[in-house]
Amino acid sequence: MLRVLWLFAALDAALLLDTGMLFPRESSSRERKELNGLWAFRADGSPNRNQGFESAWYKSRLAETGPVIDMPVPASYNDITQDPTLRDFIGWVWYEREVTVPTRWITDDGLRVVFRVGSAHYYSVVWVNGVKVTEHEGGHLPFEAEIGTLLRKDPTMPCRITIAVNNTLNLHTLPPGTIQYMTDRTRYPAGFFVQNYNFDFFNYAGIHRPVLLYTTPKAYVDDITVVTDFLDNTGLVRYGVSVKGTTSAAMKVTLIDKGGHCVVSSNEASGVLKVPNVNLWWPYLMHQNPGYLYLLEVRLKATDESSTYEDVYTLPVGIRTVNVSSTQFFINNKPFYFHGVNKHEDADIRGKGLDWPLIVKDFNLMKWLGANSFRTSHYPYAEEILQMCDRHGIVVIDESPGVGIKDIRSFGNASLTHHLAVMDELVRRDKNHPSVVMWSVANEPAAEMPPAENYFKTLIMHTKALDPTRPVTYITDSNFSRDKGAPFVDVICVNSYFSWYHDPGHLEVIPVQLNTQFEDWYGKYKKPIIQSEYGADVVPGLHNDPPVMFTEEYQKVVLQQYHSVFDQKRKKYVIGELIWNFADFMTTQGITRVVGNKKGVFTRQRQPKAAAFILKERYWRLANETAPQDNWSCMENHV
Repeated sequence: MLRVLWLFAALDAALLLDTGMLFPRESSSRERKELNGLWAFRADGSPNRNQGFESAWYKSRLAETGPVIDMPVPASYNDITQDPTLRDFIGWVWYEREVTVPTRWITDDGLRVVFRVGSAHYYSVVWVNGVKVTEHEGGHLPFEAEIGTLLRKDPTMPCRITIAVNNTLNLHTLPPGTIQYMTDRTRYPAGFFVQNYNFDFFNYAGIHRPVLLYTTPKAYVDDITVVTDFLDNTGLVRYGVSVKGTTSAAMKVTLIDKGGHCVVSSNEASGVLKVPNVNLWWPYLMHQNPGYLYLLEVRLKATDESSTYEDVYTLPVGIRTVNVSSTQFFINNKPFYFHGVNKHEDADIRGKGLDWPLIVKDFNLMKWLGANSFRTSHYPYAEEILQMCDRHGIVVIDESPGVGIKDIRSFGNASLTHHLAVMDELVRRDKNHPSVVMWSVANEPAAEMPPAENYFKTLIMHTKALDPTRPVTYITDSNFSRDKGAPFVDVICVNSYFSWYHDPGHLEVIPVQLNTQFEDWYGKYKKPIIQSEYGADVVPGLHNDPPVMFTEEYQKVVLQQYHSVFDQKRKKYVIGELIWNFADFMTTQGITRVVGNKKGVFTRQRQPKAAAFILKERYWRLANETAPQDNWSCMENHV
């Protein structure tokens, strides 16, 4: 009974958000039309970057107001052409596409037609046939608008969609940045300015994730929230369904297993489904059947004075629990040790654009490596990637775009208000993914600054109120004694680069300094610790013995020195290790970066460096040592 009451309390907290952002899925009542492909494109190169708004480019075809080029969607625009000004462009860019909308979508006024963008970096404004339909701040989360009513005003018109996107960062954006104008005409041309920011990855921009139209009935399932638990062999799925477009609807909720069989059903909009002989969702290499997903099918039927509406939505559900003690992390009441990677959404040519071949390749490489987890450094990744994690049993630390918060002016009320709104959007989107086991609200903020205490206390408590079922953290590189936010997190996540940024070239300091780091953090806070970043840059194919910086030998020894300390501390309170980085990635140009950050154990083209084999051997050994003995003894040939 206490378990059921806890589930109700957790669900009530999750329902604090008043609107949904369900992933668009086709069903017998829903259709979708993808708008990916070539769009017309123009960068606004006017001195104030505002000519597009001043001349109202959205009121007519973009090609009628000036030259356009082809631009693929989804993709970053930066690396598509040979134009260096576009690669480094800051300001508004404009996309346009004319779409043929199926006639039945227009003639059936019982249908909603919704326009959706998976993400666009950073600020977006959308018009349909010259009419503004929505705008959105933030570069890594979806936004949408209902446009059916607008399309029906003149059914003979083509559907012309215009999207303006601005990648400018300021002190209150996430991530933050500043614009610096250079006014010395003896050194810089007129109008010269640069975008400054405190993060080490390229500020790719454009429409990065799929664009589509989809339909729902006027009475429809707006949101679903699930919270799961189990008792002995019985799974517990506490669910809540939010409906819009009607005040009264009949509903049937059915949980379906992998074989397509009905396991349990209900006719209520909320409740607890009891699942006999439950198949739990387990991480990769923790069970012989990882990533088990049920389907929660919701069927809605509503009637008004003239019509009957039926809607069907199906949500994948993994039944699992997450808990944290002062020394351990538990999934399904079994100790879980993170042996994984940090990543970036980054690749040649397409930048941060979603690319299925790359996604599948990365998952194959992670499983080859024996990685059971990754962090979405340093922003929310595409929903499609999290869906892959759910299916493959890859555990995720889901991170907000709160990276580079170094300026004291970014800790003010305006910044905090926006950060809270971003966490609302992130939790709303990702709350039902079983692979997501922890929220990270920021990466390496200036947490020693006085305003950081209230900022992170408010932010972390807000996130816990949104979702009390998952622990909350942020990633720190601060001194343990001065970190203002650490008292409020559930897990300490520490980044350190001993013998690289500190004492460069001195490999012998790693064991001493890493041991001190762990003892200091645990001694003060008595919370489990993840080494959330560590590593060294490598120019692929560069060798030297004895090892020197930037060689493959140096990276190997750095990893081995860290691993020896991890092996001592994981028997006490260290619960994970995430290498920085999975693959090389692009950064802004600078004297410390040779065509990007080279700390990957794979190249940007996904070829292994020597360190990948060190990591592979270790991760498979860890998998065999840490897998619950009553679940499975995993071996490499089980991949």
